[in-house]
Amino acid sequence: MAKRRLSMRNTREILRLKFEKHLSNREIATSCGISHTAVNEYVRRAGEAGLTWPLPEDLDDTALEQLLSTGEEKPPPARRSLPPMEHLYHELKRKGVTLHLLWDEYKQKCPEGYQYSFFCEHYRRWLRTQEVSLRQHHRAGEKLFVDYAGQTIPIHDPSTGTITQAQIFIACLGASSYTYAEATLSQSLPDWIQAHVNTFEFLGGVPEILVPDNLKAGVKSPCRYEPDLNPTYQELAEHYGCVVIPTRIRKPKDKAKAEAAVMVVERWILAALRNHTFFSLGELNQTIREKLAPLNNRPFQKLATTRRGLFETIDKPALKPLPSCRYEYAQWKKATVNIDYHIEIDHHYYSVPYQLVRKQVEVRLATHTVEVLFKHRRIASHQRSYKRGGFTTLPEHMPEAHRRYLEWTPSRIIKWAGEIGPYTQTLVTEILNSRPHPQQGYRASLGIIRLSKRYSNPRLEAACARAVAIRAFSYKSVESMLKKGLDQQPLPVISHSPPLPLMLHENIRGNNYYHTQEEEDHA
Repeated sequence: MAKRRLSMRNTREILRLKFEKHLSNREIATSCGISHTAVNEYVRRAGEAGLTWPLPEDLDDTALEQLLSTGEEKPPPARRSLPPMEHLYHELKRKGVTLHLLWDEYKQKCPEGYQYSFFCEHYRRWLRTQEVSLRQHHRAGEKLFVDYAGQTIPIHDPSTGTITQAQIFIACLGASSYTYAEATLSQSLPDWIQAHVNTFEFLGGVPEILVPDNLKAGVKSPCRYEPDLNPTYQELAEHYGCVVIPTRIRKPKDKAKAEAAVMVVERWILAALRNHTFFSLGELNQTIREKLAPLNNRPFQKLATTRRGLFETIDKPALKPLPSCRYEYAQWKKATVNIDYHIEIDHHYYSVPYQLVRKQVEVRLATHTVEVLFKHRRIASHQRSYKRGGFTTLPEHMPEAHRRYLEWTPSRIIKWAGEIGPYTQTLVTEILNSRPHPQQGYRASLGIIRLSKRYSNPRLEAACARAVAIRAFSYKSVESMLKKGLDQQPLPVISHSPPLPLMLHENIRGNNYYHTQEEEDHA
């Protein structure tokens, strides 16, 4: 069992690469940045648990961890001896000597020794520490190396005179060296993702492995053993059915193919454009696209063919077909659910089930949608809104008491008050009408209506008649009258002088406002 516990995201990636992509355990280990023994262990546990890919939709991270959990770890085996690596290195220089032959001789002398796979792995690890340069052999359609050139091209804005340095994205297939290039305004995540989509469409297919440098848009946390990929980049790879294996930090030989492609593009395309002036990104990319054809049709110095010739015969037939739809760019963020069961995304608030208050969730932000996931399970989906300070709330996310509150309307509360009497209805109408927002009068109005349960409907109606007469439009006034028994005394004498003319203003609501508004809402 691996000593270091893997994240559930890594565990799911191991299962995907094993059961969907059918990669070897060592290839999976390289992609995920963990040891192959850890991969062996998790694949074995998945087999014992009867797991396949894709995983069931209702299997969240907690259930998956329980299925893959095991008992106590076994003690590590006793360390076995190995022949001196220097001896193996010099023996391999002799004609006809292979690692398999050397391992066979090793097992004859040491039957309890390591098996062939570990024997080779140990030797390769030692060899990498000796700074020995090895020629890399690339299989057809296997690897696509991606990087940005160090050189940029200026774009002039004719209206303002400002100059923007366009970045040059370069992609190169490992087997044929077939090259693609395009200009982007930046090296940000959206430009990085879109450049990959354009590359796949230029190639007409998808390779097995993407080999980027440790660019921030592709790798959030560079690490030799466990690089943390950007979730959007990981999602792109899953959409196109490929694997991301970043190069090691400060190991330029890992991306020698990309370095060579950058040099070729800078020499045959960027240098040729040094005296050109470009006024838009589209104009620049059109010129780069025109020069890509001569570059890929240019003969190799030591091979009687071209990049395009090798691509057509070797790489293209081995590429996987493009999916039916393009990848839709989406960002991933983490958010904590507030006590009002909403999360804040770009100054807008979206609801999630109230049971997740104070929990951390993952958010997928697409152009038109917002998806919220908890433990790899989607719990909410909203149409994306760009209104600052606005709320997008689904009723099913609310507690039952909050749902009932939202069902209240001014006209409904006025109707309830009318069931007690006309003066109660008038008082409630005045309270709602006196507030800047009707909702601010809900609590006082409902409080007055509930007084009928304590003092009876006739007494409440009498108290409301007195409150209307003296214009005491508040819950506390009515409650005080009932407590002191003023509702049972004669009404105060009211002057019969002619009423003042009504002030007309567009911000003053009339008596029929709420009923009219309610009808419009239903319409």
